Amino acid sequence: MRAVVFNEPGEPSVLHIENRDKPVPGDNEVLIKVAAAGVNRPDTFQRLGRYPAPKGIVQDIPGLEISGTIEKAGSKVTTWKEGQSVFALVAGGGYAEYVVADAGSCLPVPKGFSLEDAAALPEVLFTVWHNLFQRGGLKKGEDVLIYGGSGGIGAMAIQLTNLFGAHAYSMASSEGKMNYCLDLGAKKVVNYKEKKLPDELGTESMDLILDSLGGEYLDTNLDLLRPDGRLVYINAMEGGRPPFDIKKMMRKRLHITGSTLRARDYEFKKALAEDIYRNAFPLLEDKRFKNMVKSRFPLEMAADAHRLMESRDFVGKIILLNGE
Repeated sequence: MRAVVFNEPGEPSVLHIENRDKPVPGDNEVLIKVAAAGVNRPDTFQRLGRYPAPKGIVQDIPGLEISGTIEKAGSKVTTWKEGQSVFALVAGGGYAEYVVADAGSCLPVPKGFSLEDAAALPEVLFTVWHNLFQRGGLKKGEDVLIYGGSGGIGAMAIQLTNLFGAHAYSMASSEGKMNYCLDLGAKKVVNYKEKKLPDELGTESMDLILDSLGGEYLDTNLDLLRPDGRLVYINAMEGGRPPFDIKKMMRKRLHITGSTLRARDYEFKKALAEDIYRNAFPLLEDKRFKNMVKSRFPLEMAADAHRLMESRDFVGKIILLNGE
């Protein structure tokens, strides 16, 4: 099979096509013929050598989310059959013609989505549902600040927040990205390069914050949260060791948490997928939900897709198409 690989860490130019053996599914896995693969920031970190795949997962083929058709099911798989269309969260290896996935990390393609565009769902959907709804405990009517609203996770979080019946706010770095967030349903978007969040949103204005930046924004988050508010970290792109005013947290009784998803075990991902199917699918299949795919590249142009990702000059999701 064809696969996008890198033989050593480096710039996007290290990505190239090689022929590899088709993977073999284990007892609880399925083999999927890939229609498309989503491109995510962790893929670029893996290519740079900063985010290795978990032990036992192919290290030199990026890709954490795919859509496609099941070609073969493992001996203990009872939920999926050959020929079914799915999207799936994988721990690596998605930039290829075939990939194996845990059966419990697969979901059917929601109504209203093409098979290819469904590849943009798994990573952002699993991340947002677990962190915003499960860990963050989002309630109807609450006010939520979502960092990076114009990217894939932000676009998913803004839409699910609004369709669920809460109020989404966000931040972006340009007028185009701000307008994109507003089009998705954000009530207000702050240009963080020009304005300070507390000045624009008000102190103690948020019930919940989904933060992918970390760093210097910790103290700002503590100011923005109402008493008993919740702060959920899903990344720390601006640093992971900021000054921390413990007394401010104590006075407001704030809850601070966070998570990573890639290395979580089979049972966790299976339970998360089941919760998503029951509770998130009605939101995804709502006619108001907007397709987030804005950039499509053939598999052979994975390097260009990574360059676009690293430029930050994009909105929504980037996918790689696995054409015949």
